[in-house]
Amino acid sequence: MDKIIRVNMADLSTRTEAVPAAWAGLGGRGLTSTIVAAEVPPTCHPLGPSNKLVFAPGLLTGTPAANSGRLSAGAKSPLTGTIKESNAGGTAAQMLARLGIKALIIEGIPKADAWYSLHVSLDGVAIQEETELLGKGNFAVIEALEARLGKKTGILTIGPAGELKMTAANISVKDPDSKIRSHGRGGLGAVMGSKKIKFITIDDQGAPKVPIADPEKFKTAARAFAKALLDHPVSGEGLPTYGTNVLVNILHEAGGLPTRNFTAGQFDGHDKISGETMHDTIVARGGKPKHGCHAGCIIQCSQVYHDKEGKYVTSGFEYETIWGLGADCCIDDLDDIAVADNLMDDIGIDSIETAVMFGVAMEAGILPFGDSKGIIRILTEEIGRGTPLGRILGGGAGAVGRAYGVTRVPVVKNQGIPAYDPRSVKGIGITYATSTMGADHTAGYTIATNILNVGGFVDPLKKEGQVELSRNLQIATAAVDSTGMCIFVAFPALDIPECLPALIDMINARFGINLTGDDVTNLGKHILKVEHQFNIEAGFTKEHDRLPEFFRLEPVAPHNAVWDFTDAEIDEFWNF
Repeated sequence: MDKIIRVNMADLSTRTEAVPAAWAGLGGRGLTSTIVAAEVPPTCHPLGPSNKLVFAPGLLTGTPAANSGRLSAGAKSPLTGTIKESNAGGTAAQMLARLGIKALIIEGIPKADAWYSLHVSLDGVAIQEETELLGKGNFAVIEALEARLGKKTGILTIGPAGELKMTAANISVKDPDSKIRSHGRGGLGAVMGSKKIKFITIDDQGAPKVPIADPEKFKTAARAFAKALLDHPVSGEGLPTYGTNVLVNILHEAGGLPTRNFTAGQFDGHDKISGETMHDTIVARGGKPKHGCHAGCIIQCSQVYHDKEGKYVTSGFEYETIWGLGADCCIDDLDDIAVADNLMDDIGIDSIETAVMFGVAMEAGILPFGDSKGIIRILTEEIGRGTPLGRILGGGAGAVGRAYGVTRVPVVKNQGIPAYDPRSVKGIGITYATSTMGADHTAGYTIATNILNVGGFVDPLKKEGQVELSRNLQIATAAVDSTGMCIFVAFPALDIPECLPALIDMINARFGINLTGDDVTNLGKHILKVEHQFNIEAGFTKEHDRLPEFFRLEPVAPHNAVWDFTDAEIDEFWNF
């Protein structure tokens, strides 16, 4: 039977509970947001004792369904002050699902001035004091814990950024190659650090397979679903070949590649950092151009990037990171960007927030545009060591803008705007403005329809249809985030008629239920409304659903586009 496990760090106790009936049909984001909304006071301090950190596998996680190995983490965000859910690949989600843990809820703050670890197994959760690995980077933590507990151990850890409660800190997840995937955006690593938990280890030895109510129906649906993923040109061809970084040249061509802290929409060095160049470099150096972030991934959009000597540098080298340190900071050296990506993984800091932050820091004069070696030095000597400057920079783009009096600070609800200029790709601007978690491209990825012609086409330079597009995608994404599925399943779901019914059939076969497409849509709407209500009670109003002023005042080349939505047009988003 599935269960809820609570860990109380105030008295160092644990308890196992039955799953309440109201939570039985939820997983992933749907469950983390429901628990946070029900149990965390919206006005609490995110790093105080009243916040809770919740981990939940998705509804299909642990099954043979392709691309279903995502784990959701939720809390009140110390970066935005809003509700937050972040999902990541790696090995932890499937292990928790096999252990029958529907949610792991961590509450309270220790009374003693000590750090701890949690060990999750069939026997429950053990809390142990930890001294050896404090201050260590994530790679050293994983190496030490595999030596201590075995290579198959699942690991969730925070690096120095999380220990220092930097609001851009991640929770890092061990992947199948003992490298790192991240619960990024929103500063959940700081929440884990506030609870004095350095790492969580998971042992699923002896755990049974995830039960499936109708195995034959599941198998049939799973085959149809996997076929749809492989048949779609984006999920079956573009992403496996070039990774997410295929988007550099595409967005440059569209004039939506934010450059030099969002002062232009095209970058002269785009080809040097493009997905095509990265693919050729990886192949020439003996890396892996295709790679999965969790067992069962068939899209394989990740990769392993080597240096000129053929040695490992980084993996999961994503478009948004490469854009941020590349075009936004005017750096065209892919090798230096890869080194910085590895450092951010080790420090445990968000590579989108930190990349956006460096664009603002360059505008502030902390270092010049194009200074890739300066970024590497600052990550190593300032942020990684928690110096006073490092702590400001580790607070993200908004913190640096405030500290240095910069007016061009691309944030919404204090979270950095990633990778797509909202003046030239207006649908994503609606998503940035209205997302319940601050500027987040994954919340409603209108790039699919604005740029890639997936699910039809809505002209990115015109206002017509953008609010409806973002709304529909945010509703769908909230539901997908509850299944444990990778967000990229949305590409075939939008274009291939058999895909979404197969996904719903898998859920029905897993639980022996009869959900319809309308039920899934209603789930997405319900999740958004729960999250929105939490934010309202935390003090957010519709006036917070706005982009920074400079997007209205400063046209961006090459289209001379501006952000021209009225407040009333943006506010229409919530009319559902």
